[in-house]
Amino acid sequence: MKCIVIGDIFIDEEIMERALIERYGDNCCIKKFHFGTNDRQQMRTIVKKIEEFEKVPLPDGIFSEIHDVDIIMTHLCPVTESMIDNAKKLKYILSNRGGVENIAVDYAKSKNIKVINNPEHNANAVAEYTIGLILNEIRNISRSDFSLRKNIWRENYPNSQNIKELRDLTIGIIGFGTIGNLVVEKLVALNCNVLIYDYNNISKFNDKYSFCNLEELLKSSDVVTLHARSNEVILNKKALSYLNNDAYIINTARSNLIDNSALYDILKHKKIKGAALDVFDVEPLELDNKFLELDNITLTNHRAGDTLDSYIKSPSELLMKL
Repeated sequence: MKCIVIGDIFIDEEIMERALIERYGDNCCIKKFHFGTNDRQQMRTIVKKIEEFEKVPLPDGIFSEIHDVDIIMTHLCPVTESMIDNAKKLKYILSNRGGVENIAVDYAKSKNIKVINNPEHNANAVAEYTIGLILNEIRNISRSDFSLRKNIWRENYPNSQNIKELRDLTIGIIGFGTIGNLVVEKLVALNCNVLIYDYNNISKFNDKYSFCNLEELLKSSDVVTLHARSNEVILNKKALSYLNNDAYIINTARSNLIDNSALYDILKHKKIKGAALDVFDVEPLELDNKFLELDNITLTNHRAGDTLDSYIKSPSELLMKL
């Protein structure tokens, strides 16, 4: 059996190779390739292009090795229609990503090639980070730290008159996939009341939690956190207007899910209590980004899924699905 592994700065080809050797031993001939650069900022730009379905350069020499391959394992590198056409024996495309935006999925299926992805690989990391951002924003952890570093013992914060504990909150979850489900489980364990808006209608298969429409969720929630894998704007200006004055917005998913101009306006005019964002329309964040002017928002640089476990365990987890 011949396998091609295409690593990158986040999950390198050596980790993929070790997982295949552990699974197949000497029965697997492995060819290794590296995709993109070893600069994280440049790679995030490449990833954004892939998610917007733009073409990006493939590893040199890959077409000379792909003609007799049985398995392609990748993380960020695209597997295109032309690659599939050249891989006459290809049976499996294994993606260490949560999504398959970098894979020509429909074309692969038309050739009877099975595509398997790994939405669990960084799901727990993102879920944990989401809980952290909720606590950080409500309890003013970063603001307090920042003030102390400037030799200021700060007592007044944007929400000083209404600082609640998690157990007193209703938290609205937008998107009930792998990550959304984990966030819900962790919040329920912390005695939070949870509402879910399931834009993919998974709710009809689940009677364990409370589901509602988007308007009801926004009007009823103290905190709204986004976990939708969508290219659509879910929280537009009208939707944001449903939020109550003490509400918070958390986004560890995708920047495009929110009309960020409208979000800035309601934060600036204190129509909601606060927000925490880990994703942005332009990354790295530009120095003139208006969110940087505000005291009632926490900003982090796309850190939610970035843990050692989420990378090194993914190839082995993926192979268990075969």
